[in-house]
Amino acid sequence: MKCVRCGHETYKSVTSEAIEMDFGLLVIRNIPCYKCDECDEIFYTGDVALRLEEITEKVKKLAQEVTIIDYQKAA
Repeated sequence: MKCVRCGHETYKSVTSEAIEMDFGLLVIRNIPCYKCDECDEIFYTGDVALRLEEITEKVKKLAQEVTIIDYQKAA
């Protein structure tokens, strides 16, 4: 997969995201992604992006100040 930002090759990896929400902070760890060594851009496949949206919607119902989710366990 080529980086859409700089055109270099990307590699499979995992990352973490911190998302500021109305109730507080959501941290999702171990998210599968593609990373670019050249520009440090991170890309998600469509399936992963959809699953991240689903996780975010579920967490909104929990309404805790800080929530940490492991993507692998939630997927």
